[in-house]
Amino acid sequence: MPMSVFSGFLYFPHMHFDISLGNPFFKRTVEGFLKIGAVAASKVAVEETYDCLKKGQFSKATLDNALRKMCREGAYWGTTAGVYVGMEYGMESIRGTRDWKNAMLGGAMTGALISAAGGHGRDKVIADAITVAAIATAAELINNLA
Repeated sequence: MPMSVFSGFLYFPHMHFDISLGNPFFKRTVEGFLKIGAVAASKVAVEETYDCLKKGQFSKATLDNALRKMCREGAYWGTTAGVYVGMEYGMESIRGTRDWKNAMLGGAMTGALISAAGGHGRDKVIADAITVAAIATAAELINNLA
């Protein structure tokens, strides 16, 4: 039976910002905003490019719409990430230790804050807090597997 093997390396770009704000809390929060905001804007750029290629047409209105979406998604994702990073760092400072519990608590507070700011009711705020806490905890545990 024929068999094929794929071998190689996959490299991801490394984004590094060095922002001096004089306070580690603000520095991490702004870095989180910029990094994740850039990811969201890139996601929208790829989606919009795909749509243009699929439709076979491109116009100034399409470009304007794509730029608006990029800014909106970048700001939303970046704000959420900035709040999370700030909350996690705050938990680390308060608790005096760096572990998965900071991610869980920071995620819960971020989920509740973003949901409450969106005008959701108490049950939805609690559900969102639990969801974001679970995602943040899972991400932290996965990052520490290596």
